[in-house]
Amino acid sequence: MKNIDLAKIKKAHFVGIGGIGVSAIARMMIGEGKMVSGSDLSQSLITEELGKKGAKIFIGHSADNVEEDVDLLVCTPAVAEENPELKKSREMNILTLSYPEILGLISKNKFTIAVSGTHGKTTTTAMIGKILEDAKLDPMIIVGSLMNGSRSNFVAGKGDYLVVEACEYKKSFLNIDPKIIVITNIDNDHLDYYGNMENLKKAFADFASKLPEDGYLVCDPNDENLEDVARRTKAEVVDYAKIKADFNLKIPGEHNVKNAKAAMTAAKILNIDDKKAIKSLNEFFGTWRRFEFKGKTKKGVLVYDDYGHHPTEIKATLKAAREFFGKKKIFCVFQPHLYSRTKLLLEDFGKSFANADEIILADIYAARESNDESINSKILAEEIIKNGGKAVYAESFEKIENFLDGNAKKGDVIITMGAGDVLKIGENMIK
Repeated sequence: MKNIDLAKIKKAHFVGIGGIGVSAIARMMIGEGKMVSGSDLSQSLITEELGKKGAKIFIGHSADNVEEDVDLLVCTPAVAEENPELKKSREMNILTLSYPEILGLISKNKFTIAVSGTHGKTTTTAMIGKILEDAKLDPMIIVGSLMNGSRSNFVAGKGDYLVVEACEYKKSFLNIDPKIIVITNIDNDHLDYYGNMENLKKAFADFASKLPEDGYLVCDPNDENLEDVARRTKAEVVDYAKIKADFNLKIPGEHNVKNAKAAMTAAKILNIDDKKAIKSLNEFFGTWRRFEFKGKTKKGVLVYDDYGHHPTEIKATLKAAREFFGKKKIFCVFQPHLYSRTKLLLEDFGKSFANADEIILADIYAARESNDESINSKILAEEIIKNGGKAVYAESFEKIENFLDGNAKKGDVIITMGAGDVLKIGENMIK
C-alpha cells in the first residue's frame, strides 16, 4: 500500500460508482484528467452528473465493463467477492483498492480532519469544510452527501487540509491517517457487522488511538459511549459540548447545534477566528437529503426529504420538523433500510415517530442483504401503532403517492425518510 502512487494512474474503473463515497474519488480522478469508467445497479443523479463530466457509465455489473487498459479498480466496501468486475480485475492483476484504502492513501499526504460518529457526521464534515473554505485554506473535502450550493460530494482543494467523512462500517475509517478526529456520537448502528455495542465502541477506540500525540480528539468525553474511546488516545481530548456560541443556523434542530459546536471546535484548533467560523456556520444551508426542501406539490403541500434511517436520527429530525412547522400536519413516509437494522431496533423504531401525524411505510430497502421473511414493514407499522402512532403500510411507491395525493392538503408537510430510494416519491409528487 505504501508505494502506490495515484498520480501514475491513467485509467480507473469504479464498481458502485453511484455510491456517495466512491463517486467522490471518481470526481477527483476526472478532475485530474484521468479516464474514468464505472458501473452501478441503477441510474441516479450521481451517475448522471458523472456521465456529464466525462465518465463512461455502465448500468449493471459485467466483466465486460472492465476494459483491458484499466490500471486501477476501485470498489465500495459493500461489493460482494463474487462480483464479476472484481473477479476480472484480480484475474488481470489490475491494482484493486477499496474506497477506504483510497482514502487512506489520500490522507497520508494531507493534514487530515476526519469526522466520524453514528449521526451528524455528514453535516459536520460539510460544516468544517465550509469554515475552511471561507477562511481561504483551500481544503480538499470528501463528504457522504452532496453539498448544497456546489451539488457535489467533492471539493478539489489544493491546500494542506483534507476534511473527510470517516465511516465506521466494516471499520473503514481505520484506513485513514488523521491529525484531528471529530466523533459526533456513538449509537447502536451497523450491529449486523459488529454484533454488539462493545465491539462498535472498540472500533472507535482503535480509530482514536491512531491519532499522534500532537493530534486532537474532538468529542463529548462525558458521553458514556465515548468515555473509553477518549481514554484510548495519546492526543489531546477537546470537549465540543463546552463551546459557547450564539448560532443563528439556517438548518433546524438541537442536533444541528451540536454538529455546529463540533465544527467550531475543529476551527478553534486550527486558529480560525471565532466570528468568522460562526458566520460560516450561520450561512450553512445543509446538504442533500438532510432535511432538504424539495418543493411544493400542485396542491401546495410542502415536500422535504431526509436520509435518516436510524431511530435516533428519525426522532431528532421529526422533533426539529415539529419545532419548525408548529401545528402543520406532518406526513412521514419512511422506507426502512436493511432487514437486520429493522429487526434489531424494532422497538426503538416503534417509538421514533411521535412528532409525525401520519406515518406511511414502504417496503424494507434490502441494499446489501438477502430477503428475511421474519421482518417486514407491516410488523413495523404494528409496532408504531402500539406506541400511539398512526401508521399504514403501502406495497408500492405508486400507492403511497396516491394516498398522499388524497390525504395531504395545502400547507401540510410531507417528509420522505430513509437511506434508499424513497426520495423518488416526493420528486414524483412535485413533478
